[in-house]
Amino acid sequence: MNLVEIGALVQNRREQLGLTQIQLARMSGLSRATVKQLEGGTLKELGVKKLLVLFDLLGLEMIIRQPKQLRHALQIASQSASVSYKTVMHTKELQTALVSGVVPASLVAHISTFLDETPITLLLAAVQEASQLGRVPAKLIWRQLEQWAIEFQSPSVVWAK
Repeated sequence: MNLVEIGALVQNRREQLGLTQIQLARMSGLSRATVKQLEGGTLKELGVKKLLVLFDLLGLEMIIRQPKQLRHALQIASQSASVSYKTVMHTKELQTALVSGVVPASLVAHISTFLDETPITLLLAAVQEASQLGRVPAKLIWRQLEQWAIEFQSPSVVWAK
């Protein structure tokens, strides 16, 4: 959920309660301009504390739960890292490299692409899956990925120090 969606919820709830934007602003400690921007979908940022006060006031809940684990993350990541190459990095090869910390010479380009281009949510899921399948702490895999990023000179901001 993003601020545009939250703004629509806030506006709907405010109207259900028969409040004006000015009344809501006064009650929540926000400015009318902030309420107007939130409801209009143009607000760039609203801190968590302010958002929680607003939710509490309006009787809205914010529920945070563990996300569903992405299925077959290693398979998706290995296929994605193989798109530009004649040879394919198989799922088991990616898993083995992540768990062992050893990159075969034939997979250096694939692993480099994996580090540079894999979306962060897929990267997180692939590490979690490799950790579970290989019974290796995810922390060790992350350390290895950081080392590979240095060795392969990854330009990704994920690995910047």
